[in-house]
Amino acid sequence: MTRRFRRPRLLPLTIAAMAALLLVKSAVLVRAAVPAAAGATAAAMPPPPTVRQGPTEPPPAPPATPAAASAPVACADPTMSDSERTLLLDLRHRRAELDARAATLSAREGVLSAAEKRLGARVAELTSLQKSLEGLETKRRARDDANWQGLVKLYETMKPRDAATIFNDLDKPVLLQVLDRMNERKAAPVLAAMQPERARQVTAELAEMRAKANRAPSVPAPAKPGG
Repeated sequence: MTRRFRRPRLLPLTIAAMAALLLVKSAVLVRAAVPAAAGATAAAMPPPPTVRQGPTEPPPAPPATPAAASAPVACADPTMSDSERTLLLDLRHRRAELDARAATLSAREGVLSAAEKRLGARVAELTSLQKSLEGLETKRRARDDANWQGLVKLYETMKPRDAATIFNDLDKPVLLQVLDRMNERKAAPVLAAMQPERARQVTAELAEMRAKANRAPSVPAPAKPGG
């Protein structure tokens, strides 16, 4: 035959736990009341006759406050069982661990906050440097464009056939820069007067150069002068 284990009933266990808690509280109250009762009895008794002089006894020490004596009493309470002492020590250890973890988290938060501030300062510094570099690049391109504009105006004022004769033998990088800055209405007759093969090569390379400039995320080029 198989034995059936009875399930523990919750109500008797709850009553037993409440009784044990009441017993512990009663013991604490009795220990707190004993010094007060002893002091009241000593105050009510008449003083003894002073027949012989002897060394005076020091006055009794005042009873400790419950807040100051709660921890030692709870630790040195003779009525507490071993399991209760173990539980109390376990709770103290856990509280110490929680305090240590809280201190560690606080220190980590301080480190992260300091690192965040340093990172923010670094980002602000890099942003300022980027703006400064962009400003310098804009000024450089403006100076270069101003230098090129003098040469561009020179060829724009020439006759298309004369300019085409020079463009047929001009270095291609210089020719591309000049044609890129020339007004289209003035550059068209010059290209028409150039050698056909030379004009086709220059037109293809000029289109490729402008396409690369449009794809590159750089500072916008200065506006071209009107014709």
